[in-house]
Amino acid sequence: MDKGKPLIVVAAALIDGDGRILVQQRPQGKAMAGLWEFPGGKVEEGELPEAALIRELHEELGIDVQQACLAPACFASESLGERHMILLVYICRKWRGIPQALEAPAIKWLRPLDLHALDMPPADKPLIGLLDALI
Repeated sequence: MDKGKPLIVVAAALIDGDGRILVQQRPQGKAMAGLWEFPGGKVEEGELPEAALIRELHEELGIDVQQACLAPACFASESLGERHMILLVYICRKWRGIPQALEAPAIKWLRPLDLHALDMPPADKPLIGLLDALI
């Protein structure tokens, strides 16, 4: 890992027809295990953010998303020890398949106001209000 280079991470606010957002629980053995987060992951070297998010959603939830269905929504900037993370969040209302917890121990569909009660990573918490305003 390049300590001086920011870590670019992408995440999706998957929104169902009832205005609920999907969150997943971080698995044991990973940093911040047990916390709830928006699904997504790291952007690999040479990968576009949207392509990374489409890949991550397929790997983590078993769903297929088209790039046209990803709308840039907000971002967060957070220090993670020796690295700095830039989190790019996209809203997605349309996908193929039924989201399943393939890598996470659990997933939940919650209304934005209910997300405030969850233990979430520091970068995710401030995004709840922004996402609520966009829904």
